[in-house]
Amino acid sequence: MLLSCYRVVLLIAFFLAGRSESAMVDSATGIDFKPTFTSGNATSSLFGVGVRKKGPLKIYSVGLYCSEKVKESISSLSRSVDKGRKALDALRDGLNKEEEEAQTTTFLLEMNFKVGAEKMATAIADSVAPRHKGPSAEVDELKELIFKGVAEKGAAVKGTKIQFDCSSKGVGVAVDNNEQGTVESGDLSTAFCDVFLDEKAVSPALQKSILENCCAP
Repeated sequence: MLLSCYRVVLLIAFFLAGRSESAMVDSATGIDFKPTFTSGNATSSLFGVGVRKKGPLKIYSVGLYCSEKVKESISSLSRSVDKGRKALDALRDGLNKEEEEAQTTTFLLEMNFKVGAEKMATAIADSVAPRHKGPSAEVDELKELIFKGVAEKGAAVKGTKIQFDCSSKGVGVAVDNNEQGTVESGDLSTAFCDVFLDEKAVSPALQKSILENCCAP
């Protein structure tokens, strides 16, 4: 009997370990995301993935990467209570604390639909602006970094990867691993995270994925 229980425990542990270390696929686009992401000297874990839609169009898929410490902090919170809002708010608080400790939260976007440089930069900037409490010039600077990186390719074609590293230092932008620069503003970093995690987030699918993969039932 004890041996059987031990085997069950091992199987559960193996299943959970496999789940946390597995790649995730956005079912809406078929785009997959690696289980970990390295930026600088830090390696982060994948929390969830989701699609950004505009009407019937599936514009891009996005994956959220952060530390195991933050994942652990929300693991006991229910995804069912208040539709997971408490858990998502705790995640936002956790990301803010990570920023204070100079940790990085990465949002990795991979394009599924071709979008011009100006349109892509404007769309993201317009989502950040109403959430940002600082100078509007910081949003303009973010827009310019996105535009510059995408314009070098001609457009954000299918497969283009746009990376946003959020920390207390600000928001760093890279396009297909080519660093474009950093907007030095902690407030802008918080606003960018809220684009995907607040109650009016642009990708409800990402939030659902995070809740299903990181939180209790």
